[in-house]
Amino acid sequence: MDASLEPMRRAFLEVLLRLAMDPQRMLAAGAGLWERSARLGVPRGPSRPDGDRRFRDPAWQEQPFFDFMRRAYLSGADWLHDLVAEVPGVDPHTAHQARFYTRQLTEALAPSNFPALNPEVLRAARQSGGRSLLAGMEALLTDLARGQGRLAPRMSEPRTFRLGENLATTPGDVIHEERLFQLLQYRPTTPTVHRRPLLVVPPWINKFYILDLRPENSFVRWAVERGHTVFLVSWVNPDESHADVELEDYLLHGLLPALDAVTRATGEQEVSALGYCIGGTLLAAGLAWLSAQGDTRVSSATLLTTQVDFSEPGDLGAFIDAPQLERLEAHMRQRGYLDGLEMMTTFNLLRAKDLVWSFVVNNYLLGREPAPSDFLAWSSDPTRLPARAHATYLRELYLHNRLVQPGALSFGGVPLDLGQVRVPLYVQACREDHIAPFRSVYRGARHYAGPVRFVLAGSGHVAGVINPPAANKYRHWVPGSGPLAPDADAWLTGAEERPGSWWTDWEAWQSARSTERVPARIPGDGALRCVEPAPGRYVLPRLLPE
Repeated sequence: MDASLEPMRRAFLEVLLRLAMDPQRMLAAGAGLWERSARLGVPRGPSRPDGDRRFRDPAWQEQPFFDFMRRAYLSGADWLHDLVAEVPGVDPHTAHQARFYTRQLTEALAPSNFPALNPEVLRAARQSGGRSLLAGMEALLTDLARGQGRLAPRMSEPRTFRLGENLATTPGDVIHEERLFQLLQYRPTTPTVHRRPLLVVPPWINKFYILDLRPENSFVRWAVERGHTVFLVSWVNPDESHADVELEDYLLHGLLPALDAVTRATGEQEVSALGYCIGGTLLAAGLAWLSAQGDTRVSSATLLTTQVDFSEPGDLGAFIDAPQLERLEAHMRQRGYLDGLEMMTTFNLLRAKDLVWSFVVNNYLLGREPAPSDFLAWSSDPTRLPARAHATYLRELYLHNRLVQPGALSFGGVPLDLGQVRVPLYVQACREDHIAPFRSVYRGARHYAGPVRFVLAGSGHVAGVINPPAANKYRHWVPGSGPLAPDADAWLTGAEERPGSWWTDWEAWQSARSTERVPARIPGDGALRCVEPAPGRYVLPRLLPE
């Protein structure tokens, strides 16, 4: 058996053994399945859409055969999920894996994924004389070649978006460059700016331009237009020459030199910082490091969808245990890095129904080009990860949760203690986040000593963050009065629900901490000269051909 399937085999075997030891539960489950099956034969009333986009074609409800297939699948999937949801005697990690792999299995077996069982696919093939299936097969072969034998479905029309043309177009310049990063400074659009500059630390697990997509949804452009002098770290896309890079190097040779460059470029000794995802985790570790050193240059910080407490890491936890990490580390040592396509595939599996199977149906069964999407164009432009840094991140943070244990983790010989971080923090989470679950983010927010404003946004890890106010989408929740509640659910009970984007709430919080204005700062006018125009060359190399 493929070693990558071993965790799934082990989890299912443990669950089946436990179920076999509980005859009463199995009898009840069998009776439940029989009852569900009997209900499938009961005549139904007028059909109505059920909200599942896999079955949005009217034929799934209007034609008896397809209606029966849909209902039988959904009923069987629900029964199977209920069966593995609570199995006595199974340890929490194995139970989590069983639930996760059961979801993967049921989503893969949906009738919509099979040409002969999908009415929309059959109709397209009939109307096109089979050309839709031929186009889909050509797309499949192209994507297999594109992924060098691994399936890499195109998630967005590839010719629509170009870096520097209609993505990452906010005017700016690279003003500092090191082995691990380039530092971008964006050009002002207001005559005066807030005195405190803003240093943005994106994740190195993806490229920075998620924060600078199209002009209408660019967080960077929006912040610049509100008078912030924005500096942004553009991480290098590592290769085998970065095999020696450790997790602490992203602080010692990344965040800290970037902070030095910002203070040199502006002459200011008080800086605001913002970190997103793993960039926020790095920033949180950096705040603890600075506190231990008595360095007060970061006077306030924002952490977007940032985990620091990994005791409940969400579905990514299904991939993290000692045996799986040992296999992954051995695999990464062969090249010195984790390939970006492997990481992209892992993230896509967290939402396989939307990020895998929907594209299998659209691209290969219907033979259609994917629709243009700036979000999906970005997520299809992955980065590699240095082997040692990624292994340390998974082992020390995810597996052992050492970042929240005072002094258990050291960077550059300096023990880290989040409990010594006293600067004001704005901590944002997303209610439907599948990568950094909001309850996990909230748990992390309670580890800091300073004042924390916790804000919850609607939607998920990306759409919930990149949500400009003009779009008038989703909603957000802001805290009531008093200190942080003991847990996320108690916080949500007392929170105030507001329509639209959280960006305006952040802007009010951020501007209140930098009320003094100074003349606008032009890149290159300070102590650092411009190297090249934004977005810079570090972000340009692509791992997957267009």
